Amino acid sequence: MYSRSVGIKNLISSAIVRRRLSLTARNFQEESAVVETREVTKDRSQQVPLETSLRYLKSAAYKQTYGNQPVWVPYRRNHKGAIPPRHTRKTCIRNEEISTGNPCPICRDEYLVLHQENTELLKQFISPQTGAVLGYSQTGLCRRRQLELEVCIKRAYDYGLLTFDVPFRKYDYSKYYPKNK
Repeated sequence: MYSRSVGIKNLISSAIVRRRLSLTARNFQEESAVVETREVTKDRSQQVPLETSLRYLKSAAYKQTYGNQPVWVPYRRNHKGAIPPRHTRKTCIRNEEISTGNPCPICRDEYLVLHQENTELLKQFISPQTGAVLGYSQTGLCRRRQLELEVCIKRAYDYGLLTFDVPFRKYDYSKYYPKNK
């Protein structure tokens, strides 16, 4: 009885999140004069430009959908059974169309573009404590997007768009260089 009620709550919450995502995508399209009005569909054949994605991350539609949380927090993947699978799916998009009912956080929102210059999005997938890239088991990304994310983060580090701390280590050199007698 308990597992059934939890499953129904998860189903309802995922439907609410999906509805909220589709509404905010429409709101963003309405408030942006540059973007042509398109219906929210499963078609992913048209690529959204990076500039549009950067504007979307600063828009009211993005704030309404995700608030101050990272984009992967409201995502919850449905799976069969109580134990989640060891790996996430290989990809959510096949033949330029979303092929699953519950796509990963990057595939479901067409305005989230993974690119090394999109640092506000990339920072959401980096652990603030360790500076390491969060794994797909925590974020729920499909394996294709996880690999693409890791490549973009490494490129952003190489280009100097993201900063990282190198720990300072103090060595006792007397152990390595004996004193002359």
